[in-house]
Amino acid sequence: MSKVINRLAALAVVLVPVILSCCLSFRDRPQATDPTRIAIMSWLSIDPSSHFSIANIPFGIISTSSDETPRPAVAIGDYALDLKAFAAGGGFASAPEVEKHAGVFSARTLNDFAALGRQHHRAVREYLQDVLKADTKHPELLKDNDKLKKAALVPRSDVQNHLPMAVGDYTDYYAGKNHAYNVGVLFRGAAAALQPNYLHLPVAYHGRASSVVVSGTPIRRPWGQILKDPKAEPKIPSLSPCQRLDIELEMGMFICRENQLGSPIPVDKAEEYVFGYVLMNDWSARDIQAWEYVPLGPFTAKNLGTSISPWIVLADALKDAKGPGIPNDTQLLPYLQEKTKDNVLSVELEVDYITPNGNKTTISRTNSKNLLWSWPQMIAHHTITGCNLRPGDLFGSGTISGEDSKSQGSILEQTQGGKVALQLEGGEERKFLQDGDTLVIRGWAGKEGALVGFGEVSGQILPAHPLF
Repeated sequence: MSKVINRLAALAVVLVPVILSCCLSFRDRPQATDPTRIAIMSWLSIDPSSHFSIANIPFGIISTSSDETPRPAVAIGDYALDLKAFAAGGGFASAPEVEKHAGVFSARTLNDFAALGRQHHRAVREYLQDVLKADTKHPELLKDNDKLKKAALVPRSDVQNHLPMAVGDYTDYYAGKNHAYNVGVLFRGAAAALQPNYLHLPVAYHGRASSVVVSGTPIRRPWGQILKDPKAEPKIPSLSPCQRLDIELEMGMFICRENQLGSPIPVDKAEEYVFGYVLMNDWSARDIQAWEYVPLGPFTAKNLGTSISPWIVLADALKDAKGPGIPNDTQLLPYLQEKTKDNVLSVELEVDYITPNGNKTTISRTNSKNLLWSWPQMIAHHTITGCNLRPGDLFGSGTISGEDSKSQGSILEQTQGGKVALQLEGGEERKFLQDGDTLVIRGWAGKEGALVGFGEVSGQILPAHPLF
């Protein structure tokens, strides 16, 4: 009997840890429906901190020194997969439906690809994920194909990024309630901070599509009419370079489908019109804006430039990175009532301020969930009149701010309208942007090893052109 007991005890020593390990493994296993939590391994070496994990597969437009023609690509780790070269080398041979439309990967923008719709975007992304993962079913297409790897896999450090879409129209929303309230307090006082319509509809204005630029494009300080002494009578402006140049931390969304003129898009079908998302900096000339915005809103104070990140993160890549936005207890009209709850994107965001002296300060950390309205609600409101959207149309979220100064998305808020200087590394201070300053915005969702990120959007301020 003692021998049996000893054997059972020895067996337990071996089996119990295994059983516990299996139980813990099952308990801690991420949900299969959440791709941002699954660290799918690739045969490519990808740093776990990379924004461009195999869980992402964002699309952009690149050129190289060997081929200066802009063309579509996806970002994967430290590489760009040139989709034109990949298609020409038979990379889509195992996906006949994708290969049938491979001509879109020779275009100079992503508009034609976007217009093929969400189902096609999903098929291409999933196929590329399969080609790139460690246990790919098609190793002969790229993993073991040295010739195609050499032709199609390019270090991202060797590519030039271009504007990913031809932007037809650009609408900038004002969905960041915290920002709207803070700015309203500065200009109208706390009692009238939000206009009566704000909680009933997604407020927006029509922006300038031609001055949307890709990350890295310098921004020239604008000239404009400025009322230097608002208390003076009569009120006579002067022509001057902007003295209160600011940033706006936003996210952008590109449309992929067209609706017919006169046909509103139902809010619960609006998701099918979303191509993907970018980071956005809507540069703003606050002193020019203060004089010109009454009664019709922003104009030249906003058309000096809007910077976006070069890689579009497809809607499917962020479908599980959603949650509640800012609560709105207002009884909404039926066309804005979503059946899908907690439908606001949750993307971590941060802003770095870099001075000409090289001092870098992270001035804001926040999350895109600080919005009052979802993208489908913005689409539904934009089209309730029957306005027709088209592939390549760009929406901006409006400035995203949290509830404290360290999470505010504009310098206007952080300095209380220029009253309190922003303290930067190296003892430097700013009340608004100075020439030579650079702003960098980053954003991501998910965890290390499976990050779904945007890289960054950056821009440096150049001096105003001399006019006289």
